[in-house]
Amino acid sequence: MSRSKESDELIFFVNGKKVIERNADPEVNLLFYLRKIIQLTGTKYGCGGGDCGACTVMISRYNPISKKISHFSAAACLVPICSLHGAAVTTVEGIGSTKTRIHPVQERIAKGHGTQCGFCTPGMVMSIYTLLRNHPEPSTEQIMETLGGNLCRCTGYRPIVESARSFSPNSACCPMNEKWKCCLDEGKNEPERKNSVCTKLYEKEEFQPLDPTQELIFPPELMRMAEDSPNTVLTFRGERTTWIAPGTLNDLLELKMEYPSAPLVIGNTCLGLDMKFKDVSYPIIISPARILELFVVTNTNEGLTLGAGLSLTQVKNILSDVVSRLPKERTQTYRALLKHLRTLAGQQIRNVASLGGHIISRLPTSDLNPIFGVGNCKLNVASTEGTQQIPLNDHFLAGVPEAILKPEQVLISVFVPLSRKWEFVSAFRQAPRQQNAFAIVNAGMRVAFKEDTNTITDLSILYGGIGATVVSAKSCQQLIGRCWDEEMLDDAGRMIREEVSLLTAAPGGMVEYRKTLAISFLFKFYLDVLKQLKRRNPHRCPDISQKLLQVLEDFPLTMPHGTQSFKDVDSQQPLQDPVGRPIMHQSGIKHATGEAVFCDDMSVLAGELFLAVVTSSKPHARIISLDASEALASPGVVDVITAQDVPGDNGREEESLYAQDEVICVGQIVCAVAADSYARAKQATKKVKIVYEDMEPMIVTVQDALQHESFIGPEKKLEQGNVQLAFQSADQILEGNRQPAMIL
Repeated sequence: MSRSKESDELIFFVNGKKVIERNADPEVNLLFYLRKIIQLTGTKYGCGGGDCGACTVMISRYNPISKKISHFSAAACLVPICSLHGAAVTTVEGIGSTKTRIHPVQERIAKGHGTQCGFCTPGMVMSIYTLLRNHPEPSTEQIMETLGGNLCRCTGYRPIVESARSFSPNSACCPMNEKWKCCLDEGKNEPERKNSVCTKLYEKEEFQPLDPTQELIFPPELMRMAEDSPNTVLTFRGERTTWIAPGTLNDLLELKMEYPSAPLVIGNTCLGLDMKFKDVSYPIIISPARILELFVVTNTNEGLTLGAGLSLTQVKNILSDVVSRLPKERTQTYRALLKHLRTLAGQQIRNVASLGGHIISRLPTSDLNPIFGVGNCKLNVASTEGTQQIPLNDHFLAGVPEAILKPEQVLISVFVPLSRKWEFVSAFRQAPRQQNAFAIVNAGMRVAFKEDTNTITDLSILYGGIGATVVSAKSCQQLIGRCWDEEMLDDAGRMIREEVSLLTAAPGGMVEYRKTLAISFLFKFYLDVLKQLKRRNPHRCPDISQKLLQVLEDFPLTMPHGTQSFKDVDSQQPLQDPVGRPIMHQSGIKHATGEAVFCDDMSVLAGELFLAVVTSSKPHARIISLDASEALASPGVVDVITAQDVPGDNGREEESLYAQDEVICVGQIVCAVAADSYARAKQATKKVKIVYEDMEPMIVTVQDALQHESFIGPEKKLEQGNVQLAFQSADQILEGNRQPAMIL
């Protein structure tokens, strides 16, 4: 096999400073590198799985074809450092600090009361900062979308969004509503409000202006690298994994032939989770992120061909452009995809997750695959033997062997056809929250009619979240030739209830709820299509009541509203008197710059050890034996600590530090491994061998606990005065038991 020139030197920039790594480990992510290797602790470790946004950074890349620089936010916890060759990384420390000059974003979040505990604040800052690098005067919708991947547990989102909105030309310091006017208008035409309680939360005039010319420039050296060595094969070897990044399509296809079981990784949003939380490892990982053919977009009269390497954000922007230019009847599938692309994961994930990776992973809760599946899409694949087109249908999504890619094949692009005039496509999903959450159930539905009639000529329905793969409602094919009416709807509902079944013990639970969602999506699809048919041919379709039409309305993504009220401060009150004045959080600036030190931000001391705990896998069992010999022999392990090693009292039975003789719940700590690094300690916990013997009763519900009188601690009462007398003299007495709906 003949390949292009190889290199094992990883070069990227962090906050304007060049980084060269000659021993880059493919299993090391950017978050670990920032926090533990180069000691930039402003980027926080929150969930570790790309869900919370606390580790948000900005990544910038230069495209040698378009000659443009792109800036996008990303979750550092999922970004392998090996994927950063030729990229520039900007962290919260790189945009401003108290030692130099704080950035306007940092200043406005702090002075706008957008920080409380401050742990999520650096991630919020970097999401807004990246938005401003692309859109200096963002709309409220852009701000809401940008912050969709950042979670806050204590401040609430209103002051954070308001701080970001201060960069918009038409923003105000407080939301408008019918009851109150903006506080900037206080006293205007309001004679009845002599004792106003609406007060400015900040003085916008005091804010530094946003000056794009003061931002870090993209390093010219990285531009030259991209221009001069686009075909180089990069190879980085770690302890367990070798990362290979080819520069040409031929190199990629040859590598896939040589290593057919090696996964292809671009965004690492799926494989990265398995490697991190399931300890999955691969001897070889191939990264096709530099293959230009994977990023080509072709627009024809038949439809769009989208490169498999495009990020979901890029796909969203491409579809939005096409939808804005073509008639609605031609873009039914595109609109359905856009509906889910607006809420799929968070911005940081959409910015790096690839279209091809999303499709090939075939996740059972995939938001896009059911739509691709009903939309008659095609996969363009290639190998050293040539090219092939594979239907992206229910057989592919179900993993039928003859319908999926061969190990040596690579997905190059996806063809998404334009819809026909009498064809309708809809998408539905229900999730725990509107953004950044896996769907409980989702669906893609398509129906085609005989021209200018309501007679069905084709019907396709795919559900996600119902089974181990995307599920097809094949029985609905029996409805072809029927009219689109209530009788057809009743039959379709019955068929789906019979075909799309869930066992009582199905993973994820909520069986009846998910079955109900499947039927409710069908009903919404029926109404949606009926509405569009009536618009085209009013005389052939019955009227739809306004009440039913409301079913089709999606909950809008609205800006958080609220009012912080303060009594007017007397003009004679001394400036040093804070009563009645909104005061900035004392640590607000340090929160926003990432300089506030949390426990995990403290530097490691010489000889410091790290603990990783071993927990029970049984709800109630006797500990027969515990063998820690293999763990103790592991590299870097100093000791394995059990209940016998605790001096003095190990605690009461229900609050013991380590389980002793028996465990009383899943997750109870049995022992802990001490090692010279957390990674080594965690790895060694898997080598501790514990033998259990199940015991009765196994208590998993409140009802079980009541039945077996299993309570944590003695009964506790709060009493004051004569309780019996109080009951006797009370006007009303309410009694009863309240059972919780769910135990978390």
